[in-house]
Amino acid sequence: MSVRKAGVLFSIVIIAWSMASAADNLHLNQKLDYSSDSHDGPLITGDHMAAGIVYGKPNYVIIYGEGCYNSKHQARRTVDLWQKYKDRVNFVIVDLDNGPSPSQQSLIDNYFRGSIPHVVVLDRKGKALYDKAGEVDQLVISATLDRALQ
Repeated sequence: MSVRKAGVLFSIVIIAWSMASAADNLHLNQKLDYSSDSHDGPLITGDHMAAGIVYGKPNYVIIYGEGCYNSKHQARRTVDLWQKYKDRVNFVIVDLDNGPSPSQQSLIDNYFRGSIPHVVVLDRKGKALYDKAGEVDQLVISATLDRALQ
């Protein structure tokens, strides 16, 4: 087998493995107090929460802290977006209070600048189409995800 074919096969295996372990079954923590900066536990729960980005598919990344008023509101938008895009977009949930996984650390190193919540939308090739801290309207992110899916 040529080196090129081996590289392509390796890439396919990595992408398939990443997709199989992508964050899934996302839910909001039902105990969130949206009126304060109280620590109510993880804002979003689900399966494979330590997953990182998946190449070949658009990615939505949220970096948040559990005791942040704005992060709680963005978490609600995130779960709503996941309901709409879950089969077409990879969602990466980075909870700074629980420590990022090794696959999420590079996202923090590359995008996080100290303010939460921080939302990043990456296209299929990993290029950032949106990269800002603070709450962002669901319609803005939805339009960005639609563009990434084209």
